[in-house]
Amino acid sequence: MSLTVSPQLLQDAQRGDVDDAAFVDCIRTSLPYGWQVVTGLVEELRDSDGEFADNKTPPPDETARGQLLRMMASDAMRAALENHFGVRLAFQNCHRVAVFRPGADRAYRQFITARAQILNQKPELVDC
Repeated sequence: MSLTVSPQLLQDAQRGDVDDAAFVDCIRTSLPYGWQVVTGLVEELRDSDGEFADNKTPPPDETARGQLLRMMASDAMRAALENHFGVRLAFQNCHRVAVFRPGADRAYRQFITARAQILNQKPELVDC
């Protein structure tokens, strides 16, 4: 299961009303490693003049890797995080998350190209 959903949040969803902040909090508490990666990158981006910040450090274990993959594979979670932090997210391989400033369209488009994906390949990442 991707998220640990409280009974209240489940009831809200069944009624059709899901509070954005409650959903973001559910992501934070359910996927702490993924949350840590994204929040760290957001802080790094805010402290820099760059167009984006990215993570190149592999997760410490398979549990952490699974959390990151589940977070980044969900359109709903990514959209909620993008809205919450005011950034755009991108993902390569099994751990390279990037956060982009609003308006960094050129850098984002370059990051998500087939060329960028191929250049990011390493033998040790084949089975990640």
